[in-house]
Amino acid sequence: MFVEKRRSDIKRKSKSVPGQREERIGVNDEITYDKIRLIDEEGNQVGVISAREARERAYEAGLDLVEVSPNADPPVCRIMNYDKFRYELKKKQQEAKKRQTTIETKEIKFRPKTEEHDLNFKIKNIKKFLAQKNKVKITMRFRGREIVYAQTVGLEAMNHIVSMLEEEAAIIQPPTMEGRQMVMFVGPKMQK
Repeated sequence: MFVEKRRSDIKRKSKSVPGQREERIGVNDEITYDKIRLIDEEGNQVGVISAREARERAYEAGLDLVEVSPNADPPVCRIMNYDKFRYELKKKQQEAKKRQTTIETKEIKFRPKTEEHDLNFKIKNIKKFLAQKNKVKITMRFRGREIVYAQTVGLEAMNHIVSMLEEEAAIIQPPTMEGRQMVMFVGPKMQK
């Protein structure tokens, strides 16, 4: 037997961003508490009443009963236009997303015997990353017997890089050895 479904019968899943937890807001018949604290459409506290009576008040006003604070004792519900509330909530989230800044960590790799021209080119890239307000991980790799010179030649090279970046960068983590490589983190200087 083939049953045709109407569009209104099909339940759609909300498109949520992975990693984000979507809070479910109870509306009208979804509110199953015995007693709730009600706030009317003007924002005035009505007091603690039954959920059924609150739903009837909302229907009389032509609005929805929306769960505002489910964790309160008793839960707080408000009479309002749910669609308008959802729209304003979505706009607030979009505005917050616009204002947030993400800081990436870029990485530049050197060798202890990197020539001056290549060094200047890589430092120019570091300055570009710092201008974009990103952190930079500066890595110096040692191969074979070069590891013997890590504390002398390697440290000198790192100090030379720091001296070339001192106006644009602040050292977040000084040079440290991690296995066969020396690592240092720099970030943009804070403007006063």
